[in-house]
Amino acid sequence: MLDILQTAVWALVALGVLVSFHEFGHFIVARWCGVKVLRFSVGFGRRLFSRYDRHGTEFTISAIPLGGYVKFLDEREGSVAPDELDQTFNRKNVWARMAIAAAGPFANFLLAIVLFWGVFMGGTSGPVPVVDEVEAGSLAAYAGLESGQEILAIDDQPTPTWQALNWQLANRLGDSGHIKFSVRYPDSSLEYHMYADIDRWLAGQEVPDPLQEIGVKLWVPSVSMKLSQVVPESPAEQGGLQAGDEIIASDGREFDSWDAWTTYIKARAEQAVRVSVLRDGTELDVSVTPEAVTLENGDEIGRIGVLPVGAAWPEDRVRRYHYGVLGAFSKGLEETWSKTVFTLQSLKKLLFGQLSTRNLSGPITIAKVAGTSADAGWQSFLSLLALLSISLGVLNLLPIPVLDGGHLLYYGIEAIKGSPVSEKIQMIGLQVGMAMVLGIMALALYNDILRL
Repeated sequence: MLDILQTAVWALVALGVLVSFHEFGHFIVARWCGVKVLRFSVGFGRRLFSRYDRHGTEFTISAIPLGGYVKFLDEREGSVAPDELDQTFNRKNVWARMAIAAAGPFANFLLAIVLFWGVFMGGTSGPVPVVDEVEAGSLAAYAGLESGQEILAIDDQPTPTWQALNWQLANRLGDSGHIKFSVRYPDSSLEYHMYADIDRWLAGQEVPDPLQEIGVKLWVPSVSMKLSQVVPESPAEQGGLQAGDEIIASDGREFDSWDAWTTYIKARAEQAVRVSVLRDGTELDVSVTPEAVTLENGDEIGRIGVLPVGAAWPEDRVRRYHYGVLGAFSKGLEETWSKTVFTLQSLKKLLFGQLSTRNLSGPITIAKVAGTSADAGWQSFLSLLALLSISLGVLNLLPIPVLDGGHLLYYGIEAIKGSPVSEKIQMIGLQVGMAMVLGIMALALYNDILRL
């Protein structure tokens, strides 16, 4: 219950920040253009809190936190006092109205830059992508990748860390042609180029894992067989295991890795297991009975409730980056641009069937990811906010009536032909746009429910 509450809180924080910045973009540019703002609302529906500023603008927080809006003084929505006609939105020239419409998405991109700037100011690090195993018959095997190689680039785009490698592979989802791998052998400065052919790569797959799908397992340090934590009241504690114990064997069988041992335990739900450990230099035997746990897919596994001592990464297998104020800002601009391009490419692939619509996510998934990223640390949470802000900016620029992009489309036509788009066409566009947006939202929510 507490986890659900924390997830909801972080989701509300994320949505609140993104919506507030988006609407503030519209608000501040409207003020600069001399438009009177009647209401600035975060959320829809019944107002939970409101106050007025000296300009007569009502700032509100409403009950449904899935968006927000800014309401302008406009003759099309009611009568306007003669002395306020010059402050109406509809009487501003088309360029002012275009600026106001574009200001919301622009604020989202600006927020992303600032958030990434903050992330890079704190410094970043990531493990070096070194190949550990290559699956037989996979794309990686076809290209000729081998254990021990460092993956330097994908399609000539540098991949200095795991995260960079995953992003570059994700860029190729749904594509045809070939993937170019640039690699280097250990203790060598020579760079080799290898290719793997793809045809609509993972186009129909729901939530694809590009790294797994190319058939590569990256190197990670071996996990210690020593226990760092024993969960209170767990089968491990009841059986006598303690933090600091080093696993030697189970039922007389020795194991060379933590994964191999946990696999053995998982296969013995509700079966007594004799665990041999080394404690303070003395070998001891304890009996532990793993509890049965049912997974989401219906499989049943055994669990005893222990965690190993974390594996230490060698310094030569971790890349650390430190930026100054200007360097971090430049990196923030670069990251915002690259993620914006990635979002646009993904939308194009969805439109042309190169990506499955199952990849669309709604508020439930966003909430879960927000909670997980918050648990992972402030840098992870800020990075997620930046990505969501970019997505919100891009989506709002789509030329769909009811979105900012739809308004910009109408204003662009007006600027070219010298007169506004007819009310009839705007009304038809509004109905079509509303149907499209509601349909996309319904599909995203449906995907969320399936993932639950």
